[in-house]
Amino acid sequence: MFLEFLIAALLGIMAGIFTGLIPGMHINLVSILLVSSSAYLLNFVSLPSLGVFIISMAIAHTFLNVLPAIFLGAPDADTALGVLPGHKLLLKGMGYEAVKLTVIGSLFSLILAVSLIPLLIIIVPKIYQNLQPHIGWILLVVVIYMMLVEKGLDKKFWAFTVFLMAGILGILVLTMPNLKQPLFPMLSGLFGISMLIVSLSNKVEIPKQRITDTIKIPKFENVRALIAATFSGSFVSFFPGLGPAQAAILGSQIMGRLSTYAFLILIGGIDTVNMAVSLVSLYAIDKARNGAVLAIREILTTIDINTLILFLAIILLVGGIVTFLTLYLTKFVIKLIGRVNYSMLALAVIVLITILVFYFSSWLGLLILIVSTGIGIIPNIVNVKRSHSMGCLMLPVILFFVL
Repeated sequence: MFLEFLIAALLGIMAGIFTGLIPGMHINLVSILLVSSSAYLLNFVSLPSLGVFIISMAIAHTFLNVLPAIFLGAPDADTALGVLPGHKLLLKGMGYEAVKLTVIGSLFSLILAVSLIPLLIIIVPKIYQNLQPHIGWILLVVVIYMMLVEKGLDKKFWAFTVFLMAGILGILVLTMPNLKQPLFPMLSGLFGISMLIVSLSNKVEIPKQRITDTIKIPKFENVRALIAATFSGSFVSFFPGLGPAQAAILGSQIMGRLSTYAFLILIGGIDTVNMAVSLVSLYAIDKARNGAVLAIREILTTIDINTLILFLAIILLVGGIVTFLTLYLTKFVIKLIGRVNYSMLALAVIVLITILVFYFSSWLGLLILIVSTGIGIIPNIVNVKRSHSMGCLMLPVILFFVL
């Protein structure tokens, strides 16, 4: 049985590499395929092994999905806010450091979250019952605070405008019937292609990337980022409609101003913590808060304490393996990047994203991509934080809870 679990975990890691590195490819797609073919697969493997595969793939994905966000500007919902600080470091020759910071956040936040799970199992039901009626208002306060910290009335106005435009776009996109992969064209436009267009207009060139094992960050900054990642990543695991993007905004606002390094640690940690603690939500309150955990519930029906312990052990094992794997793959990507002209690379990525959007979402996806790209360029022109564009997810969630 141990060998079967180990093989399932290694295969899950391989699948996570595939979904993490390819823009537009998400673990939900693979999870759906597994659920639909589970009756056939059970002729060869046990139910827990399928769960081990899914959770291994999900954890590996959260480590590796930052690579296309930083090096290609092709984010998903979990890495959108990491594009700008990651790309800034890339343009300073520090792309490896940017990835390493997210890996630090993922690994250490994961260890911290798993150590707190016995406590979470006890308090999650109480937190869920008491806070669920107030989630919308909490998020609304966070959004208003984000706008108020912008300097000057003009920037506050533009922050509100960007948030509202992105929010309306998000509502329209998320309520469109029969639209496949709605987040991919929207987020690629708001945070990916818009950034690449700005870089092209400024005639940016990627400098030679350095690879160093030393990153100097004040210890207190590390602690703040890890605490914020663990808290906010765990918090949003309990409530429908909330995900890593909302957690990043919540965590960064609660902890105050974070440096670029610390913010990347936060971004890396939140996604991984969210995935791990979602298992606690499934066990403690029988709620599945993401596609991977939903697939596990569909396959296993229920999850007992022994299965939870098995999954947590697998999570720690996979986290350790993928830490080294991500850093190795980053060095490989840097070698490729160094041989390519940035302008040509940026144009190639724009074309690739456009093709993928058309493949997944047809002409309607292309329209969404164009509109979202236009909105995504505005923060750079008016000099306000790009995070206001997360209104595309924040506003629908706020309305979901408040109305």
